[in-house]
Amino acid sequence: MSLRAATLTESVKARALELGFDLVAVGSADPPEHGAALRRWIAAGHAGSMGYLERRVEERLDPQRVLPGARATVCVALNYHQGEPPDPSWQPVARYAWGRDYHDLIGPRLERLAAHLAEAGGARSRGYVDTGPVLERDLAARAGLGWIGKNTMLLNPALGSWFFIGVLLTTAELTLDAPLADRCGTCRACLDACPTGAFAAPYVLDARRCISYLTIEHRGEIDPALRTGMTGWQFGCDVCQDVCPWNRKAPVTAERDLHPHGVYPGAEAIAGMDDAALRARFRGTALLRAKPSGLRRNAAIYLENQR
Repeated sequence: MSLRAATLTESVKARALELGFDLVAVGSADPPEHGAALRRWIAAGHAGSMGYLERRVEERLDPQRVLPGARATVCVALNYHQGEPPDPSWQPVARYAWGRDYHDLIGPRLERLAAHLAEAGGARSRGYVDTGPVLERDLAARAGLGWIGKNTMLLNPALGSWFFIGVLLTTAELTLDAPLADRCGTCRACLDACPTGAFAAPYVLDARRCISYLTIEHRGEIDPALRTGMTGWQFGCDVCQDVCPWNRKAPVTAERDLHPHGVYPGAEAIAGMDDAALRARFRGTALLRAKPSGLRRNAAIYLENQR
């Protein structure tokens, strides 16, 4: 690898940290290693109603289809661990949705990182925050940002799994980092703790049984056999992360926008709010991913379980 590539890599990593990312690593833009596993996962029906995963699967399995000439992936992590919630009203909501929508925080920073590579190296780049046809976790694991745990989350020794991933495909020639070894060992805390038994096997999640999928991605009614297992969750689920030993010493994020602002309305209030009121209350947050109808449905199931 050339001195120019090493210098450019050092500069883009420094710029990523200046922009507020907690970690940055560089991997290749070759096809992801787990392409065949993704095809088997989709064929088994584990994706549920997320048909978009199959529609653009060829792009997901070849970064060259997304950015012709791509040579590397700059993978970044943004810590979102907030510690204990300042108000217990937020406990039924997954941590990642307590504050501002992470897309609004990470997207613009990836654009500035791409601008740096264009100015410093004349490279073309394209960034994604789980919004495009790329396998972020696979690419980030190959770059050394972490390893994919048995709960399918990306785990890092310093941050645990409490972080968002951003990926920047680029035509720049960069020096590559080495991947991390899987350090889950014999632990199966995440598999045993799942309230709905969503893990078909270690490293294999059946989304159709996952509380996060059911409360966010799934539209319409939820199978009564799964409703009681949703216990105290109204949006997402953190159980498999809460029990993970690697998350015990995760630092608190410095991003104030990721901390909750105000009090979560609660299930009774949400169940009685119309679409306009819900959109106004949760504007700028990830909670609207579930749509107003989904938020009311989740609130109703939560109240049913409480009774």
